[in-house]
Amino acid sequence: MPPNEDSRHQSPERAPGDLGDPTELTDTVAAIDPGRAIREAEAAAGIPGFEGFALVVTAGPRQGAHWPLEHGEWEAGRNVDALIFLDDVTVSRHHARFVVSTGSLEVHDLGSTNGTYVNGHRTAYAPLTPGDEVIIGRFHLVVARSA
Repeated sequence: MPPNEDSRHQSPERAPGDLGDPTELTDTVAAIDPGRAIREAEAAAGIPGFEGFALVVTAGPRQGAHWPLEHGEWEAGRNVDALIFLDDVTVSRHHARFVVSTGSLEVHDLGSTNGTYVNGHRTAYAPLTPGDEVIIGRFHLVVARSA
């Protein structure tokens, strides 16, 4: 018996738990426009009570939250013990590590599932400067530095 008109346009049936082609699940992330980055970096520089670097959530869950980063290592992830706790399923438990040392800041991806993006580019490691945007899951973080 030939298939009816409707069945020819349906997607193939999948077994339970089959997500299909993994490329269908991949998102491309565009960096924020340069003007917005400058405005957000200038606004972040005015956060009272911190010296050195900070991360400011500019989009996504917890927008407006910020973390001052002192000298040392700061883990970001969905692990409740992470110093930068990002509670969202798009974030790995041990997603990334921020390292602050003598006047510099860098980010290291810790083998996360969805990756860490700096200014729109997926990266395993990147040095950071004020105004850079780091995307971890749905969290858009802008790097700030005290004035």
